[in-house]
Amino acid sequence: MIGLLRGILLEKQPPEILLDVAGVGYEIQLPMSSFYPLPAVGEEATVYTHFVVREDAQLLYGFADKHERAMFRELIKVNGVGPKLALAILSGMSANQFVQCINNDAVTTLVKLPGVGKKTAERLVVEMKDRLKNWGGSDLLTPESDRLSLTNDFENTFVSGNAKDEAISALIALGYKPAVAEKTIQQIYKEGMDCEALIRSSLKNMM
Repeated sequence: MIGLLRGILLEKQPPEILLDVAGVGYEIQLPMSSFYPLPAVGEEATVYTHFVVREDAQLLYGFADKHERAMFRELIKVNGVGPKLALAILSGMSANQFVQCINNDAVTTLVKLPGVGKKTAERLVVEMKDRLKNWGGSDLLTPESDRLSLTNDFENTFVSGNAKDEAISALIALGYKPAVAEKTIQQIYKEGMDCEALIRSSLKNMM
């Protein structure tokens, strides 16, 4: 099991990064909540990871801290929830917001997430309520002072020659329908916005 990787950030293509660890490049998919605070390309980054082995692929998922990874692991235990959907859920809301949704039976909020229909939302509430009761209402994300060496300098965001196209591609990768992704990006785009700012605003707008 690969539990943690530290290396040089070679590429940032939301929601995926390429991390050079001792000359080996690891492709890692992250929820946007962990993607935003990443340092600039060329700098060192550290991520907690969850390794998934399938018959047709070996996949790495990365997280800013162990608590976010723990929530991801709880999500994929739910019947019908795979890694891709878990990633989309943690991109659309924080772990703390998700716990609040579960505790409040907020099915109407959960169905706004890509890939989460009413039945899936109801299943999440039923199956996770008891499992998350000990997590309480506190923020599940590690306090800023306890984070790994991930910078919070949001000036170091991903910059692309075509921020709109990159943002649309990222939303599609997270499970949003192409037409919805494109319409949302077109509605919120303002001159000078970079890819991450577009994704952040889009996810907030969709919720």
